Amino acid sequence: MKNITVIGAGAMGNGIAHVFAMNGYPVALADVSREALDKGLATIEKNLARMVAKEKISQEGQDATLKRISTFTDTAQAVREAALVVEAATENIELKLKLFKEIDQHAPKNAILATNTSSISITKIAAATQRPELVIGMHFMNPAPVMKLIEVIRGYATSDETTQAVMALSRKLGKVPVEANDYPGFISNRILMPMINEAIYALFESVAGVEEIDTVMKLGMAHPMGPLQLADFIGLDVCLSILNVLYEGFGNPKYAPCPLLVNMVAAGKRGVKSGEGFYSYGHGTKDLIVADAFK
Repeated sequence: MKNITVIGAGAMGNGIAHVFAMNGYPVALADVSREALDKGLATIEKNLARMVAKEKISQEGQDATLKRISTFTDTAQAVREAALVVEAATENIELKLKLFKEIDQHAPKNAILATNTSSISITKIAAATQRPELVIGMHFMNPAPVMKLIEVIRGYATSDETTQAVMALSRKLGKVPVEANDYPGFISNRILMPMINEAIYALFESVAGVEEIDTVMKLGMAHPMGPLQLADFIGLDVCLSILNVLYEGFGNPKYAPCPLLVNMVAAGKRGVKSGEGFYSYGHGTKDLIVADAFK
């Protein structure tokens, strides 16, 4: 599995491209926006420079990694020689189905098509292609260059050979792959999102404040980050989208998103990427500042 294509140059896409390129794979990084590609490459370069400063890689290693990445605004051209395509576009089912139809049409017939989706059905995505046995979930954790886990999700038709190939490749990247079956939220988000949602409900019902809720989970449960801060980091819009997938997929009211989360997303408060969620960002320090709405 030599040539890798990554679709989407955002936070996940550029991180995934970073991981493959640093491990010696030629990477075609594709996005509809040249601006997004330039921003993604700048992020990769910055993260590699940080690794050089920490003496985790050499300057030569940084330069070689960057040389392995080519950029494309044409998806068809980007996937033409791919052995593996990893889609890391926005978490939107209509967009992903459209992308997979296009990728399926232009990628080599034996190429594996993977999606980095955190909750959308692999089976549904695979059904948009003529090669469902070669479609699989390859869910990297954020930030991809740092986090060890890859959740490998089998769709209804995913073959054993495809699964074994992706598990083996994940290990070659220095990651720890965990196999899961295709049910809403898979393993990670089926467990994580109800916890985050319950933390938001605790705030919504005035059980405690933002800092108090996060402090209890950090100091009492040994979580490295509180659930409200983690929600900001993931993106409140992404959390809402995943909870909706869980709610619709299982029809169980325990997955219903908290009204506070719904309102915050509607108001444009999406967390770190918008500058404000449960905490406010962009104030020039590393300290977390509780957003004005919760003070």
